[in-house]
Amino acid sequence: MKPPRRFPVFAIVFGIAFAVVYVIAVEKNYALFTYHPAVNAFGAGVQEAKDGPAMYWYGWLATAGIAASVAGALACFLPESLTRRLWPGWAWVIAVAVMAAFAWILRNFFLR
Repeated sequence: MKPPRRFPVFAIVFGIAFAVVYVIAVEKNYALFTYHPAVNAFGAGVQEAKDGPAMYWYGWLATAGIAASVAGALACFLPESLTRRLWPGWAWVIAVAVMAAFAWILRNFFLR
């Protein structure tokens, strides 16, 4: 089976958008939902803890996944003259930059 010819454009834009939206979602706490493991329940949006810690990580992943899917799908409609100039290395450059951003965000955790 051969992938569609627009798949490389989708994959590159998805990778870039996912990394950028994920770091924004973590920093601003834009979780699509909250998981409460102590009571085994999900809640819409960001919620306070119920009988134990609240986990936002799944919600951050969902937020970034949906936003990146939309960005990748929209990029598939761009003219080929624009998408031909899209360098695949940007997915790696942005990923390394996001790792550096997380190192900066979490610096106090590591430097205690």
